[in-house]
Amino acid sequence: MRVIIEKNYEKMSEKAADFIASQVRRKPNSVLGLPTGGTPIGTYKELIRRYNEENLDFAHVTTFNLDEYYGLPASHPQSYYQYMKQNFFDHINISFNRVHIPNGMVRMDEVDAYCANYEELMKEAGGIDLQLLGIGGNGHIGFNEPGSSLGSRTRIKTLGQETRKDDSRFFENDIEKVPKAALTMGVATILDARTCLMLASGKGKAEAVKQAIEGPLTSQTTGSALQLHSHAIAIIDEDAASALERKDYYIYTEKMRAELEGDY
Repeated sequence: MRVIIEKNYEKMSEKAADFIASQVRRKPNSVLGLPTGGTPIGTYKELIRRYNEENLDFAHVTTFNLDEYYGLPASHPQSYYQYMKQNFFDHINISFNRVHIPNGMVRMDEVDAYCANYEELMKEAGGIDLQLLGIGGNGHIGFNEPGSSLGSRTRIKTLGQETRKDDSRFFENDIEKVPKAALTMGVATILDARTCLMLASGKGKAEAVKQAIEGPLTSQTTGSALQLHSHAIAIIDEDAASALERKDYYIYTEKMRAELEGDY
């Protein structure tokens, strides 16, 4: 896994935006996998700035969101549908008929078929070109909680107490208001993307980052599955990198990469 360590959250967000903007400019009809949460907000803001000031064009981009809370309608203020509109989609020229966000109100007896269809829609779109990811404090990607199968596909997943506690900050700090389950892309679904870009910021994510990058490949840290990916890139700030044992090596290799690219 390529590891890029930036000074702070702002620099991390700018670097992530560099990769996404490059992907979109190189392939205007790119298919992007998108996350929610606090970590990617800075990246979305930087992409919006580039749309407004640098003519970054999203008109032909297709998106698939990683997940959605089960039981929340799209109109709910804490739904990921509203999050994406408010933090990204309403501020760029993307066509909403190219936007895909799981429907958290699917009937339980229809969930399996719905999730299978979500997988088919991604295939019909040509597959995910670039999957943007955050990582949870317990090392999860998407809502693939510890213990999730590394071969899992889009499905309904029960949320652990730690995740619900973390997310309660969005629900008036009341864990009882946090949904008990979510629809989420599976680990194997995520690994199907041509490029995976994992972001992490802050010391609170340091141990999860260490386990994902340097720990054993294990379903107890689903982020560690990115070690299997041929083009996975972690972009983290110095605080999130603070527990890495090979931090100096990652810094060195990025310096050498920059020198080699400059030479050729």
